[in-house]
Formats: sequence, C-alpha cells, structure tokens
Amino acid sequence: MTDAAKIKETRRKLEEAGVEYCYASYVDVHGIPKAKVVPLNAFEKMAHGSELFTVGAMEGMGLIGPQKDECAAVPDLSSLMILPWDKRFAWFASDLYYHGKPYENCSRVILKRQVEAARKAGYIFNVGVETEFYLFRKGENGPQPIVDVRFKGPTPAYDVFQISRAISHIEPLVRYMNELGWGVYSFDQEGGHGQYEVDFAYADALTITDRLSFFRFMAKTVAADNGAVASFMPKPFANDFRSGAHFNMSLQEISTGKNVFDPKVTPVSALGKEYQIEAPDIMLQFVGGLLQHAPALAAISCPTFNSYKGLVSQGDMPDMSWAPVLRCYGRNNRSAMLRLPMNRPCIENRSPDISTNFYLTAAMSLAAGLAGIGAGINPGPPWNENLYDIERSKLNGKKNGTHNAEVPRRLPRTLIEALDAFEGDAIAEKTFGREFCDIYVRQKTKEWERGFYRVGVEERAEMIDFI
Repeated sequence: MTDAAKIKETRRKLEEAGVEYCYASYVDVHGIPKAKVVPLNAFEKMAHGSELFTVGAMEGMGLIGPQKDECAAVPDLSSLMILPWDKRFAWFASDLYYHGKPYENCSRVILKRQVEAARKAGYIFNVGVETEFYLFRKGENGPQPIVDVRFKGPTPAYDVFQISRAISHIEPLVRYMNELGWGVYSFDQEGGHGQYEVDFAYADALTITDRLSFFRFMAKTVAADNGAVASFMPKPFANDFRSGAHFNMSLQEISTGKNVFDPKVTPVSALGKEYQIEAPDIMLQFVGGLLQHAPALAAISCPTFNSYKGLVSQGDMPDMSWAPVLRCYGRNNRSAMLRLPMNRPCIENRSPDISTNFYLTAAMSLAAGLAGIGAGINPGPPWNENLYDIERSKLNGKKNGTHNAEVPRRLPRTLIEALDAFEGDAIAEKTFGREFCDIYVRQKTKEWERGFYRVGVEERAEMIDFI
C-alpha cells in the first residue's frame, strides 16, 4: 500500500470510529509524551509532518536557541490507538524529523536504528515489561494509598483483600488495555502499600515501547478520573518497595519466526554445558554484553536521582528490597541483575525502573546484547545464591560456589556514577551518537546536582547540632 493509500485508509477508519481530533505524539528525554491536538479535517497534513515543534524548549532534546529550526512530528500510522476513555481522540506514535531527515536525538528514531541493526543481523527484538506503579490520594499529610485499610504485616504483595479494594481504580485501566488488544494476563497488589503491577503480552521492541509510553499517559488519566494520582516515581518512600520495570528480552529469528533463546530451538552448547545451565550460547553472549555495559545502561534504565535509592539490598526495609545490586546473572535468581526465568526463554533485566524512557532503554539493551553476541562475550558462571545475604565488604575475594569466577561488581550507587560510565562507554556513543550522549550527560548531571546539593528539613534536623 502506498503512503497516500495508507493515509486515506487511516482517515476512513478514524471517521468510522467517530474520531474528531488526533495526537501525533513523540517523547522528550524523560519519555513524557508531547503533541499538538489536530482536528480530523487536518489529518492529511499532520500525516505528512505539518506540525512543527520547538524541541529546544524542552529538556534534553537539543536544538537549543531561538535561532534553531523546528522539528516535524511524522506519525507512524500503524501505531494508531483510539483513546478508550474518549473516542473523540486518536493517538499516533511519531518520529521527529529535522530538515527532512529523522532527527538523531529523537528517542523513537534512536530505537529504530537499533531495531534495523537487529533486522540486518536476522533478528526481531521482542520485549515484555512488568509495569509497577503506585496509586495515591492526595492528603493533608502527603500522598496516601488508595486503599483505606493498610495491610498489617511485612508486605501486602498478592493480598486478595487489598487488590479487591483497589479494583475500581485498576479495572478500568485493564479494560482499556484489553480493548486496545494488549493482552493483559494478570494484575496484582505489589509489595508496596498502594503499589500495583499490570502485566500484558510482549511484542516487538517498537510496538511495546509505543504502548508503554501510552500506558503511563493512560494510567495517569484513569487515576485522575477516579480522584487519584498514578505515580511513576521509582522510590516514593524509603521504607517501601521501589517500582521496577523489568525488561524481559528475546531474539526472534526472522527466517524461522522462532525464539533463538529457547534451548528447544537453539541447542545448548559450549558455554551452557560448561556452566551447567539450559541456555544457548547466543543467549549467554547477549547476557555478557548486558553485563559488560551494565553501568552505562543503568544511566538510561535508572535515569533519576531517586532511582538509586531503590537499587539497594535492604535500606530501610525490614527484609529485602527485591532490587538487584550486583552485575551478574543467575538461574531464576531474583537477587541478580539478570535473571533467566524458569517459565520462559528470555533474559529478564531487573534493574530498570518505571521512570525510564522505554525507547532509550530498549535501544541500549539491544545494542549491548548484539555487541555481546558479535564479540562472543563469555558472561562467566551464573550466581545462584541469595546475593542479599552477601555483604558487599565480604564479597571481595569470594569465589562462585561452582566455578572459579570473578566476583560480580556492584551496579552504580548513584546517578552520577552511572553517568560517568555512560560518558565513557563506546556502545552508548555508538547507540545514541556523541551529540545525544553529551546532551544526556549535561541534562542528568544537573538533575543529580539538584538532588545531591539540596538540604532538606529532615537532614537539617538530624545534623544541625550533631557535631
């Protein structure tokens, strides 16, 4: 179908559905959607990129200065979503164009470059992301969980009463997701008070990241309609759980349509046999790439000052955080950065949090994994112990119980540490380009400085007469 035919067919669908307005939406560096509202009578112009944006007015987008030209948002017509809660509006994921070419600092354009690299290598990159978030009501004493009866115990995770009390808030969101064809297969009360998780079907990287960007917008809208606030802050409370966004990744061979991480498809060979693990070499090499570039990846997947308050083994929690702290992988080990689940042939990266820009994290993950395959990186043996039981100071010199292995290093403790790694990482520069890397480091360094140098009431009260 020609572009003109696609535009005509899409216009017909919109008219039949009763759509009156359209969004050609792109995201800023934080992954927050941006768009203009375009009446349907101007749809054809919008489809050709008529809507221009001064991206230099937004954080971390480049083209800073009043003399710079605008970018055009060109919608991907195949990404059409009619808003389930207000069918007058339609949403399209869009790419930014600058002077007639894809804008190099556009998050979606960055991911598409990596998707194309995978395609040339013969693969489709599939991703499923576990979405965790908090739902609050605003109160005089700060945000309060939407459920009025607080769970008494270590954690409300999977509690039937708690999720049943939240159904009026969660069910509309789930209904809308299924109406859009996302295939929700479960939702639950998570470990935090007022924290929930909604899980839905995996898809190719571009489709899933479009959906995830829309998901946060939709969740915020549904919450607001119910007098609540959907929070994607990674760590709202020191003594409660962080909100992760675990990336479950696999490679589908284009020629066969099969998942090459599945040992039933790709037989276990040298590395798998050496480490006594049911994982093909291509999967373990992908793991090796992720581990090698883990510090730089953290700067993208854990992108806020607050993120690193969640990457702790315990902190103020009574037991454990369930967040990874060490750069290693394990068989079904939830305390490692990378988990090879028992029930699905994929690699689960447990370090990303829900504040991430999904396009950027997918792009860097794919680039690091492909680099691992290309270089044949050996990830070393799996670590299958409870890594929370191993104090970091005692880890030095410790050997893996099964193999004579290098001790796993810690993930970055702060955003600035992750940014230092990102700035010097060759795969990061290859993935994002030097200009974007410089923009990102400047932007995020400012965020770190704002958080680090701020002196709050609690800190002052604790330290004012301590010494």
